[in-house]
Amino acid sequence: MGTTDPQIASGTGLQLAAVVGHWVDGAPSAPAAGSRHADVYNPATGERVRTVALADVATVDAAVRSAARAAPAWAATPPLRRARVMFKFKELLERHGDELAAIIVAEHGKVFSDAQGEVTRGMEVVEFACGIPSLLKGEYTEQVGTGIDAWSVRQPLGVVAGITPFNFPAMVPMWMFPVALACGNAFVLKPSERDPSAALFIAKLLKDAGLPDGVFTVVNGDKEAVDALLAHPSIAAVSFVGSTPIAKYIHETASRHGKRVQALGGAKNHLVVMPDADMDQAVDALIGAAYGSAGERCMAVSVAVAVGEDTADRLVAHLAERVRKIKVADGMDKTAEMGPLVTKQHFEKVTGYVDTGVAEGATLVVDGRGLKVPGRENGFFLGGCLFDGVQPSMKIYQEEIFGPVLGVSRVKSFEEALAMVNGHEFGNGCCIFTRDGDAAREFANRVQIGMVGINVPIPVPMAFHSFGGWKNSLFGDHHMHGPEGVRFYTRYKAVTQRWPAGIRAGAEFVMPTMK
Repeated sequence: MGTTDPQIASGTGLQLAAVVGHWVDGAPSAPAAGSRHADVYNPATGERVRTVALADVATVDAAVRSAARAAPAWAATPPLRRARVMFKFKELLERHGDELAAIIVAEHGKVFSDAQGEVTRGMEVVEFACGIPSLLKGEYTEQVGTGIDAWSVRQPLGVVAGITPFNFPAMVPMWMFPVALACGNAFVLKPSERDPSAALFIAKLLKDAGLPDGVFTVVNGDKEAVDALLAHPSIAAVSFVGSTPIAKYIHETASRHGKRVQALGGAKNHLVVMPDADMDQAVDALIGAAYGSAGERCMAVSVAVAVGEDTADRLVAHLAERVRKIKVADGMDKTAEMGPLVTKQHFEKVTGYVDTGVAEGATLVVDGRGLKVPGRENGFFLGGCLFDGVQPSMKIYQEEIFGPVLGVSRVKSFEEALAMVNGHEFGNGCCIFTRDGDAAREFANRVQIGMVGINVPIPVPMAFHSFGGWKNSLFGDHHMHGPEGVRFYTRYKAVTQRWPAGIRAGAEFVMPTMK
């Protein structure tokens, strides 16, 4: 595909509109007259390509009510039939995946191959959800007492909501809704207003897959829509991925309203390079993990911890050479390795961090500021930036930059490296590169991080495991997708039964026992 125009006439029959509205009752829903709107840009050109409606409280209420009407019948649908809808949805994703990827490129800016990868990783959760009949099986015990049997079941919650970030407009929603739908819930999605079109495309695919109207709803909006979802009495649970301050707000607010919450927050992911590491392998890993998707990933590596001065010197020299050669271009350019940042505001925020790092005394080895892409001079492009001598006291170390900025910190020993990783407030992901099995085992066992890689730079679990961090990277009791996702989107119920033939006459006033 050779266009960055997201108004793509697709085989689904969905033509993306100049004004992105909502998806309610199985169809596009035009915004109400006089409603607020936000601009949506093509990051590669800097041009406004459309506007998106921002839902008010009344719009959210109408959407949730639609979902609530559809929820009981969907919950009563046999799990096998729900799984068949997921199978059909997977088939449609495979058929239209490149169209979805092109929409992601046009509104987010990541390179096309990366957008294809995003769709594929999301599809893996759909594949997991296709096995829902076996995942919802309970347990049965005959004769727990004389003539008494007991069993357990997992039942859907009702209407659940997902609030998702701009950096993965397809994959992160697919961390949530396939499992929620397969478990029998109705799902209301509030995508990022920065790149909203992917959600509408997905909604149309779900309808074409046979999902009943109202079971999947999309409400576009900003904080007003979010707060309306958090407070709505018909919403039983809320899933969120975003920054730590917002994750904490989501968790506290939704919990106060009696909802179940899983809220994934920010990250500062470290990659520890031991003296015995394969340096070429470590550098390849860092280039992809730090600069892929312009660093706009919650699992991006933003700190390389080099153990020993010789290790650090070799690492920085190799990295600098590679960072300078990163091909930055429009995401639909087949030669592109890195695209633009998502908005002008985010571009200015990230370049501000680079300015701060210089002012704090870190050594800016590679400066990506001032980059201009021919023919795309107004795009939000920032070249790869590389710092050396980054200290834990620096702002560029403490905070999540969410851009193509990698800092190298120098330590003297494995223990100092481990203490540095464990001392950070975030605990999303980390990894170590080494040939030493003992060091790898010690690191995996002692590091206070939710997702750990051994010679793997981005240790994102496969869909049949669960995704989530520790410390200020996660608020709530459950990680996403996998077994944790099934538990989050269902309630456990235990049933104990005895039939009249086995009932002894007379009331019992003591705690029941199985004598």
